[in-house]
Amino acid sequence: MDKKPTWLKANRLGSKKASEINAYLRSLNLHTVCESAKCPNRGECFDRGTATVMILGEVCTRNCRFCAVEKSKGTLLPADPNEPENIAEMAQKLQLKHLVITTVTRDDLSDGGAGQFVKTINYVHKKCETVSIEVLISDLEGDWNSLRSIVEAKPDIVNHNLETVPRLYPDVRPMAVYERSLDLLRQVKLFDPSMITKSGIMVGLGETEEEVIELMKDLRGVDCNILTIGQYLSPSAEHHPVVEYIHPDLFNRYRDIGEELGFIFVESGPLVRSSYHAEKARDFIKI
Repeated sequence: MDKKPTWLKANRLGSKKASEINAYLRSLNLHTVCESAKCPNRGECFDRGTATVMILGEVCTRNCRFCAVEKSKGTLLPADPNEPENIAEMAQKLQLKHLVITTVTRDDLSDGGAGQFVKTINYVHKKCETVSIEVLISDLEGDWNSLRSIVEAKPDIVNHNLETVPRLYPDVRPMAVYERSLDLLRQVKLFDPSMITKSGIMVGLGETEEEVIELMKDLRGVDCNILTIGQYLSPSAEHHPVVEYIHPDLFNRYRDIGEELGFIFVESGPLVRSSYHAEKARDFIKI
């Protein structure tokens, strides 16, 4: 692709504070997806009282071609038993309003890491009664019993990203299954109809506008409530290339279509990532 367009310049708001907080997180042996996935907004979110922590290490068992997170080359470390309590301590110390808990995919664990999610949610609930909790989970390889345990721990939002349109899965997400990801979001609502669900996609990977709209309809078909849409930016020459830089006007169109389809909130823009402006969902949560 040619040089990035001007609308892809990231805001450096809060970058000094972000550096200070990242140092604090490292002192607790905690990781942020902001750093591991090279998010273009990793200077802004802490200023708004939002943090996204990544549990279960920094190495993933999947081989997605869009992601900067390190891929597994052997045996991975077990879950850190201190991690859930450390995250709760961090949320309390930083007086967070909204906490996003995400993870690398851990297909090597029998429950896909669900137990660590449950422990973390429980610790945060005990320490921070007013913080809203969003979990961004893997597909758990379709283990709905593990999914049920996460839902029953009562996060405020369950997020699982479709990432791209189904036609591109074999190339972009070869170890994932589009229908399984949709079914996960459907299952969450079966376990708890009141649970807010969320998903996100990247554009610029070679999808068509019609495919994006069909994906949005698929999400509304499983009663998904919140959608994020952002520009794909290739982390390196070894990753999937950027096929197209999407103009902000089309992002606005996607937002308008999503709202017409019934999403309660659509965050759509070139620099949007799954957790970008995640705290806005608090408007729809009973704390």
